[in-house]
Amino acid sequence: MKITLKLARVGMSMQEATIAQWFKQPGESFEAGEPLYAIETDKVTQDVEASAPGTLLEIFVEEGTDVEVGTPLCVVDVAI
Repeated sequence: MKITLKLARVGMSMQEATIAQWFKQPGESFEAGEPLYAIETDKVTQDVEASAPGTLLEIFVEEGTDVEVGTPLCVVDVAI
């Protein structure tokens, strides 16, 4: 099932974050619990993990880009 992942709010005051690093590239598969990307806010750097196994299909946001909460980041194909 194809899913578009969006930047989720990590803290109550978080309005935006920087995409610090992508751990996977399009075409690469991942397991549940494996980090997909890292975000950096003014308070913390945090890895965002996959909730299910799947494959990264497309990245919309380059590393180093500031994005607002709710911005589409990538498309994944997950096994549900």
